[in-house]
Amino acid sequence: MASPLLVRVAPFAVFVALTFCQGKFGETSRYWIYAAKTVAGAWLIWLVRPFISEMRWTFSWESVVVGVAVFAMWVGIDGLYPSFDRLSSYVGLARTRSEAELVSESWNPHAAFGRGSGLAWMFIAVRVLGSSLVVPPLEEVFYRSFFYRYIARLDFQSVPLGEFHRASYLITAVVFGFAHQEWLAAILCGFAYQGLVCRMNRLGDAIAAHAITNFLLGLWVVWRGAWKFW
Repeated sequence: MASPLLVRVAPFAVFVALTFCQGKFGETSRYWIYAAKTVAGAWLIWLVRPFISEMRWTFSWESVVVGVAVFAMWVGIDGLYPSFDRLSSYVGLARTRSEAELVSESWNPHAAFGRGSGLAWMFIAVRVLGSSLVVPPLEEVFYRSFFYRYIARLDFQSVPLGEFHRASYLITAVVFGFAHQEWLAAILCGFAYQGLVCRMNRLGDAIAAHAITNFLLGLWVVWRGAWKFW
C-alpha cells in the first residue's frame, strides 16, 4: 500500500528538484528542463492519482471567481512591493546588475530562440500548459492536502480538508508565498486557495482556481511580454 505522505510529497519534491536544475546546464537548458519536468510531473500525477482521492478537479463558480480574482490581484499589485530578489538584498543577498537583468529575462523563449521561431512558440505552449495543467495538482496536493494538515496534526489524514486551523493557514500561505518571486501576491494567493478548500471542504476547487489563475497569467505574459512573471 502506498504511503499517504510519500504520494503527496515525492512528486512535488521531484518537480522542485528539476526546477533547481533549470539554467544550470547552459542558458537554453532552462527551457528543455522545464519541458522535461512538465512531462515528469504529468507522469507522476498519473501514478499517484489512484492513491489521492481528493486530487479531483472541480470547476465551480467559486473556483472561477477565485481564479480570476487572484490573477487580477497578482498583476494589479505588481510594482507596489519589492520582489523576493530585492527583499533578499536587504539582508545582504543582493545580485549584481547583470545578474538581476538575467533574472528579469530568465524565461523569454523569443530572446533565446528568435522571435516567432517554432521552438520559441513550442516552449511558450509547454509553459502555459505545464503551469495550467501540471503545476496546480502538484502544488495543491502538497501545500493544502499535506502541508496544511500536517502542521495541524502529524496524523494529517485525520484532519478534514475543510477544517480551519489559524496557524496552519498562516504558515502554509507564507511558505507558499516565499516559494515565488512575487511573494506578497503568492501569500494572498495562498490565503485565497486555502480559504476555498476550507469553504468547499474539498481540494478540487482550489486545483481549478489555481489552473485558471496560471492560464490567465500565461496569456498575460505572452500578450504583454511580461516575462518577469515566468
